[in-house]
Amino acid sequence: MDGTAWDETVDFLVVGSGAGGMAAALSAARAGLKVLVVEKAATFGGSTALSGGGIWIPNNPTLRRKRASDDPDSVVRYLRAITAGDVPDARLTAYVEHGPALMELLESSSRHLRFFWVKGYADYHPEEEGGRALGRTVEPLPFDTRKLGAEEGAQKPNGMKGPLGLWVTSKDYHDLAMVKRTWRGRRASLTAAWRVSSNVVRRRHMATGGRALAARLRMALGEAGIPLRLESPLRQLVRDEDGSVRGAVVAAGLRVRARRGVLLATGGFDHNRELREKYLPDGGRDDVSAGAAENTGDGILAGQEAGAALEFMDDAWWMPSVRHPSGAIVPLVSERCIPPSVIVSAEGRRFTNESAPYVNFVHDQLEGGHVPAWFVMDAKARARYPFAQVLPGAPFPKAYYEAGTVHRAETLTALAGSIGVPAAALAETVRRFNGFARTGRDEDFGRGDSAYDRYYGDPTLPNPNLDELTKPPYYAVRIEAGDLGTKGGLVCDEHSRVLRPDGTHVPGLYATGNTSASVMGHEYAGAGATIGPAMVFGHLAARHAAAREEA
Repeated sequence: MDGTAWDETVDFLVVGSGAGGMAAALSAARAGLKVLVVEKAATFGGSTALSGGGIWIPNNPTLRRKRASDDPDSVVRYLRAITAGDVPDARLTAYVEHGPALMELLESSSRHLRFFWVKGYADYHPEEEGGRALGRTVEPLPFDTRKLGAEEGAQKPNGMKGPLGLWVTSKDYHDLAMVKRTWRGRRASLTAAWRVSSNVVRRRHMATGGRALAARLRMALGEAGIPLRLESPLRQLVRDEDGSVRGAVVAAGLRVRARRGVLLATGGFDHNRELREKYLPDGGRDDVSAGAAENTGDGILAGQEAGAALEFMDDAWWMPSVRHPSGAIVPLVSERCIPPSVIVSAEGRRFTNESAPYVNFVHDQLEGGHVPAWFVMDAKARARYPFAQVLPGAPFPKAYYEAGTVHRAETLTALAGSIGVPAAALAETVRRFNGFARTGRDEDFGRGDSAYDRYYGDPTLPNPNLDELTKPPYYAVRIEAGDLGTKGGLVCDEHSRVLRPDGTHVPGLYATGNTSASVMGHEYAGAGATIGPAMVFGHLAARHAAAREEA
């Protein structure tokens, strides 16, 4: 194609402004490339800005400073064990080998890119060889978004914003959830109150988690002189006759030449009804996704049109969820660890370990056809623990009852009738579970055996995840098979090059994040094992593009 047909020329075009896209842009700029980031939405950050912001990259500098590093071979063995042969070894090894270098690059790129270890947040399978009970997850330090200046209004908002500007990290939430149970929880509540007062006096706009990560990366892009253009969706890839990708058409027909390559970091097909119906299993096809609204599979469809192979399209980063009366999706992470509670099927029976990692929980839920399921708890649970943004001791809003999401009754028999499950089965399920609570051992599903289960449990109990359901009234909450985004996408190699079904690569085309087939396969290594790989494989794409000859 004649160069005069292009409206703009760069070395590396990044499509998508989540953590994977922005990390890739920083890496490419460090390698001396001229970079442009384009974003479909009117705000930056993608699903990253809606997330907890955790990053699972073993042996990163934050962990090393805390003397929490690992033998890289043991990490690879852990990933091999949980992915069970579904992911090429070269991809696993590249992730583990190059992750620390990426984090070093980020720290050296900007003073804003600083992180802390969420010590104790266990890997999701710590009992596997190479798993860690203390975890490997790091998070960005809280960030005052006023520092973004004119860009502050362009940051994707977070529906989980605390009252009066309260800002809470994952570690803070872990402690605050036990405000009615532990002295640490009570101290955390005092800290929270101080933060609210401090925000008022200092007029800060504090962000944590994913919003902090997106803001910090955006600051780094600005410092590096990397342009980020909003409201610039991908229209199509521009290819040569041999299939090589030369650039892309974005926004209203703007043709951008990318001399070294195009990186697709556009998220999954979370909100594409046609693709959900085509690929996802029964029970998971309804759009109960907490992913960014703009995630409609644009990059996946463009890559497929360019000849790419697809994999893991039948899977997602599943998350048991509750539909808020407003229509928002409320993920259930800590709630499933509430001790006096069970989750039952339409038959009134438990079907898995309620406190298991969320992807595994929903896999079991879908496999058994248990959609919806019912979260059953007693008055003691409601008095002690938060649930779906409802504080401990506070009543569920009336709208929850009106929507049929929450039911309440004075007896288990009446509750069973209200939600349409067999009363005898529910009573027997609770009776059996109460017996396990008294002995401290769940003989059916091993709830509380794993360090992961116990992280959000009640440390004042012998088994933090087991307690008797005995105090009326009883509550049942409808649980959907939600997700944080889809897992399936373009097949890539260890350099993030997009591959065709015959194993050859599409020259000039790279993918990362949920646009690519997950390096975690059907599993989940730990908190941040979505964002971590997105960043690392974005970095690897930039490294490979920098070494390519110009197209």
